[in-house]
Amino acid sequence: MNFKKEENRIFAEDENKKVVAEITFPEVREGVYEINHTFVDDSLRGQGIAGKLMELAVEEIKSRGGEVTASCSYAKHWLEKRQ
Repeated sequence: MNFKKEENRIFAEDENKKVVAEITFPEVREGVYEINHTFVDDSLRGQGIAGKLMELAVEEIKSRGGEVTASCSYAKHWLEKRQ
């Protein structure tokens, strides 16, 4: 899957430019990024795409020297399992 990066968003589109996977992580305080949304289209569920989005987002945040927090329930659970 070909992921695209924007400042505080990583996503993938299908051939019709429809977003089929997305994670957003705005900076909520200086140096603190909150993963507040993850989405994977039903057609892609069960393929580990949400986990890959999490890995990419955490990698991006850490590369900025930032701290990761989460308000999205999936992201909270994913982080708890890995800390």
